[in-house]
Amino acid sequence: MHFFQLDQFAGHLNETFSADIENTGVPFVLVEAAPLPDQRLAGQMRAPFSLLFRNESAVLFPQRTYTMRHHGLGEFGIFLVPIARDRTGFIYQALFN
Repeated sequence: MHFFQLDQFAGHLNETFSADIENTGVPFVLVEAAPLPDQRLAGQMRAPFSLLFRNESAVLFPQRTYTMRHHGLGEFGIFLVPIARDRTGFIYQALFN
């Protein structure tokens, strides 16, 4: 299990992550890594942050946990939620709190 921090992703903007979807690597590009308002409760170990990924497929993937791979961060599970569509595909968000 990974305990990620914002700075681990911030250096990988515009890089491709591969999500395992039906035994196929589907590319998701990290387009934003941003802090969220810090409203940590006592004992929380990290400041909350948000990641936005773009996927250029015409297919909308459902919100769920995907196994992601990245050359620098390794393999990990991440819960992605589709939040927007633009002319190049769909935007997915992952929240860490």
